[in-house]
Amino acid sequence: MTFLIQQTLLYAVPLMIVALAGVFAERSGIINLALEGIMIFGAFIGVLFVNMMQGFALFHDAFAAKSWLTLQGLELLAMLAAGVMGAVFSLLLSFASVNLKADQTIGGTALNLMAPALVLFLIRIIANQNTLGMAEGDAASWFMIKKSTFGIDRKTDLGFLGETFINKVYLATYVCILLFVVLSVLLYKTKFGLRLRSCGENPQAADSLGINVYKMRYAGTTISGALAGMGGFVYALTTANCASTGDVAGFGFLALAVMIFGNWKPLNIAGAALLFGLFKCIAASYASIDINGDGVCMLASAPISSHVYRMLPYIITLVVLAFTSKKSRAPKAEGIPYDKGQR
Repeated sequence: MTFLIQQTLLYAVPLMIVALAGVFAERSGIINLALEGIMIFGAFIGVLFVNMMQGFALFHDAFAAKSWLTLQGLELLAMLAAGVMGAVFSLLLSFASVNLKADQTIGGTALNLMAPALVLFLIRIIANQNTLGMAEGDAASWFMIKKSTFGIDRKTDLGFLGETFINKVYLATYVCILLFVVLSVLLYKTKFGLRLRSCGENPQAADSLGINVYKMRYAGTTISGALAGMGGFVYALTTANCASTGDVAGFGFLALAVMIFGNWKPLNIAGAALLFGLFKCIAASYASIDINGDGVCMLASAPISSHVYRMLPYIITLVVLAFTSKKSRAPKAEGIPYDKGQR
């Protein structure tokens, strides 16, 4: 059960934060189909940042000594770098949608096509191969929270909660959860959030009250890009074995499905992300999940092809959207370029 919960969180947290990224953009009136591309770009920037920082004396010594505190600082700095560059990359969508009044679906698709090509091109230049890793060795374990972090002996039994939520958990997971809560409050409980949402519902009315619709849409898409960039780095850190390959396994599109299933509401999105994360966990680790605790994996021993387990997250996505999309209520003005001359 500990393994199942930890693995579910690994897959659910990137989905949750990237789905919230989509909410910020769409609540402002911009359809951000480029979440997949921004995740790919953010994953590359975060991995490249960690890779380059190893050359500096402070971080070189930290990697050599496995200094947990310094490595966690590096992890947070890499998240910040991925977020900043994700926001910069999303400005392309903002400019095309707000200034040029271009079709937002086509703009997002263009970024999705450009990001993996650009990232693979840069990886080939930097690493002369198709994969860019953070560091040599088991880099993933270096960024995990361990018992020894708190001065606890490795053999000490922390109980179910301690083993599940403290030992071998990434700090980035909790940072993303904290960001999710803070930004959800910002979106629904502050003046800024109210103005942003009004631009996605009725931009003409918002403009008549003195709200700059263009600036709010830029703000929503920029925040969306920052969150998607962070989500891409967290995916690379926790799921992609600390490497950038120009691919995030469709997590950006799954995040869009989570957002629609969650009806653009943070609490619903959190629940939907956990559901999708569970099926993603089953797809990736079905051979290791011991449900009864008797050492026998029922899923692996069942007469079901492994391909069925791998298809589960995407099948569930189609089924869920087929039954819930009719009840979902998107912002009224999303995808519609704003023209000040129209009333």
